[in-house]
Amino acid sequence: MRIFISGATGWIGSAVTDELLAHDYEVVGLARSEAGAAALEAKGARAHLGDLDDPQSLVSGAKDADGVIHLAMNHGLRDPAAAGRLEHAAVSALLEELAGTDRTFLLASGLAGLAQGRAATEEDPSPFRGPDALRGGSENLALDSADQGLRPVALRFAATTHGMRDHGFTATLAQVAREKGYVGFVGDGANRWPAVHVSDAARLVRLALEQAPAGFRAHAVAEEGVPMRDIAAALGERFGLPTRSITPEATADHFGWIGRFVGMDAPASATLTRSVLGWSPTGPSLLEDIRSGAYDEA
Repeated sequence: MRIFISGATGWIGSAVTDELLAHDYEVVGLARSEAGAAALEAKGARAHLGDLDDPQSLVSGAKDADGVIHLAMNHGLRDPAAAGRLEHAAVSALLEELAGTDRTFLLASGLAGLAQGRAATEEDPSPFRGPDALRGGSENLALDSADQGLRPVALRFAATTHGMRDHGFTATLAQVAREKGYVGFVGDGANRWPAVHVSDAARLVRLALEQAPAGFRAHAVAEEGVPMRDIAAALGERFGLPTRSITPEATADHFGWIGRFVGMDAPASATLTRSVLGWSPTGPSLLEDIRSGAYDEA
């Protein structure tokens, strides 16, 4: 089976590419550069040159594929609205290509902002709709197409998808701690973040490709919620740094681009995902990864 993956050279995308290749899938990966193309071909995948800025390059990559996994995302830290519109246009183009073909479309999404005061579940719909919404409202755009002759599935990744070479949420916390000389957390640090090891996340993507029903929201969550103060304590222990509370008013100045998220309480459950897909995470926990040195060079 041939699968087209956008974001195939990214951190999660690379793990997904490896997982599919190990299970005898033919992978065609989107690459934005010759270096990215060479990296894909070295591991046994085919490379397709293109970019999110050019939706037709995504469409041409998807044309001969049996399924599409859309993992690429311009997070647009300086202009989130423009990034959302770009994502909306890319997903719209892919959905138009796949409509009426009964092919599978897996779409990367997130977990933040889905529930208040409790763990988000797979039954919680995304509140984000339209091109100007977070991620361009792409999750709803995709799932609303379930009656158009394709099988859309949302892949909701924990922000703290962790492991060696992670350059996202936890890596940024580690970098800020080194720069400031202490590890910060907001308020009392009781707010929680879900977590999953990247190898478990990649396996979940494969299982969703093989088994998830149309319209399913798969939660890549191994730990429902790790308190921020525990994350800070593990980073402090590993780096020999003290921990310190940051006031909500000072978060943007202290944490930079993750300041808008770091104080959120965003636990999430994966009970239904485990049941439907038969997924059982086996990788290390977030705190185990930190303590074993996964973020020493972040």
